[in-house]
Amino acid sequence: MSYSFQVTVDCAAPHPLADWWAQTLGWSVEPSDEAFIRSMIDQGHASLDDTTTHHGVLVWAEGAAIRLVDGPPGTPRVLFQRVPEAKTVKNRMHLDVRIGDDDLETVRAALEARGATYLHTASQRPHSWITMTDPEGNEFCVSS
Repeated sequence: MSYSFQVTVDCAAPHPLADWWAQTLGWSVEPSDEAFIRSMIDQGHASLDDTTTHHGVLVWAEGAAIRLVDGPPGTPRVLFQRVPEAKTVKNRMHLDVRIGDDDLETVRAALEARGATYLHTASQRPHSWITMTDPEGNEFCVSS
């Protein structure tokens, strides 16, 4: 038997971070179902305090997810969930973003312009990569 999974990222602001990663990967943010959210509030299963507005849309405050654009059911996704504590130590797991034939330095500059921070360059011949952090300080690597 095989299983599916999602990667979950703890963060302070899930919706802006989901937007950032969706743009970075060329994925899409999963749409919000405002009618479902309102029905959960109307039935007493949630309150307005459980929601927020992002880009003019009512969303759950606790999380946002991204997935491959038009991916089939079961396609891996990344969930960004709000947590109260700040990140304090290095990630034990991180994403490796593979950019194919795109120029590594051009991609690095574009990511930095959008809020990423460059940490260092590393190599294990014949492979090399750069390590960066997203706008909330989560490490990730970029390689061809």
